[in-house]
Amino acid sequence: MSKARVGVAELGNPILRVQAEKVVSFAGSGAETSRLLYIVEQMREVMQDRDGVGIAAPQIGISQQILIIASRPNERYPEAPFIEPVVMINPIINSKSSQTEKGWEGCLSVPGIRGYVSRAVQVNVSFVDMDGAPQCWGLEGFPARIFLHEYDHLIGLTFLDRIDSVADLISENELAKR
Repeated sequence: MSKARVGVAELGNPILRVQAEKVVSFAGSGAETSRLLYIVEQMREVMQDRDGVGIAAPQIGISQQILIIASRPNERYPEAPFIEPVVMINPIINSKSSQTEKGWEGCLSVPGIRGYVSRAVQVNVSFVDMDGAPQCWGLEGFPARIFLHEYDHLIGLTFLDRIDSVADLISENELAKR
């Protein structure tokens, strides 16, 4: 599949509203591993092509608990810190800080719209990496926001479900004028 043919599931696509399925086979060799590698490569390509800082498998039409967080300054997020891409398989939130912070979020699946979303400032997560090794990470600030946003896609939510009111929505063009 070429980059041009990989699409993004947009708001209204039913896959964005269902719980993603757990990945059950990911380490070793064979068809399942090849499929996982293919899915992750497609996710990376879409995320990079569209200047995203994260992506979840349901966004490319695949109901699997896989997400990638990767941050770098770009047109959509000029103040973003640099974070090498991290693939997280079957992620679990172990804990979140009670302290929250509001920030503007956009989404490849909700083009042209930004929402002012409250998120936990810190999050502790467990996941399996591409080698099948269990990991436990603490994330803070923008990386925590990215994780929580992408994790929502795995449980059938978008940032639109997290806003307090429609007054917290704005077009990307209007936000850019501020």
